[in-house]
Amino acid sequence: MGNSIISSFYNGCIVSCQALEGESLYGSNIMAAMAQAAERGGAVGIRANTPEDIKAIKEVCSLPVIGLYKQDYPDSAVYITPTFKEVSEIIEAGAEIVAMDATKQPRPNGETLAGLISQIREHYPQTLILADVSTYEEGVQAMELGVDLVSTTLSGYTPYSLQQEEPDIELVGKLAGLKRTPVLAEGRIWTVEQCQECFRQGAYAVIIGTAITRPTEITKRFVRSIGLVTEAK
Repeated sequence: MGNSIISSFYNGCIVSCQALEGESLYGSNIMAAMAQAAERGGAVGIRANTPEDIKAIKEVCSLPVIGLYKQDYPDSAVYITPTFKEVSEIIEAGAEIVAMDATKQPRPNGETLAGLISQIREHYPQTLILADVSTYEEGVQAMELGVDLVSTTLSGYTPYSLQQEEPDIELVGKLAGLKRTPVLAEGRIWTVEQCQECFRQGAYAVIIGTAITRPTEITKRFVRSIGLVTEAK
C-alpha cells in the first residue's frame, strides 16, 4: 500500500489545506471543503494539520492525507509533529503519511529524530514517514534514517537555513540529485513557473499551500503589488 501511495504522487500536486486559529477559514468543515475542491481540481494528495481536520477531510475526500500536528513545547523550537503523542493522534485520525520536523533543532524532552522514527516503525509499520527539512545535510540524514519521503518544507524557517522569499529550488535539486528518496518541493511556491522549475530540478511532487488555500495571504500579495505600481506613478 505504501509504495502505491508514493507512486500516486509522482509528478503531481499535493495541496496543503491548513488554517490557524483566528484565521477566517479556520474550522475542520472548511478545510474538508478545501480538500474536496483540491481533489476535484486534480490534486494527488492533501497535507493537513490536526486530528480533527484529518478526520473531516477523510470523510469527504478519497486522496491520501499527509498528516501533521503543530504543537509548541517550552523546551524546543520543533513544532511540526514533535513527539510520538502527536504522531499517534494523526495516524489514528486516518492519515496514511505522517509529516514531522526532521531538522537538527533539539526536540522536546531531549528526544531524537532517530528514536521517533524507530517508534513509528515499531507501532505503525504501515504508516509512511515524510521528513520536513530545511537544509541539504538534514535531508541526507533523514534519508539515512530510512524515511519514505523528504520535503523542503522548512527551508527558511530555521535560523540557519537559506532565508529568501523564493522557493528553495536549489535544495530541491541537490536532494533529488541523490536519487535515493523521493523529494517533495514545498515552501513559498507562488507561481506556475516556480512549480515547473521544481520538477525540472527533479522534484517527485510539489506541495502547494498558501498560494491555493489562504485567500488572506493571496489578497495581501496582490495589494502589495498594486502599491508598488501606484506609488511609482
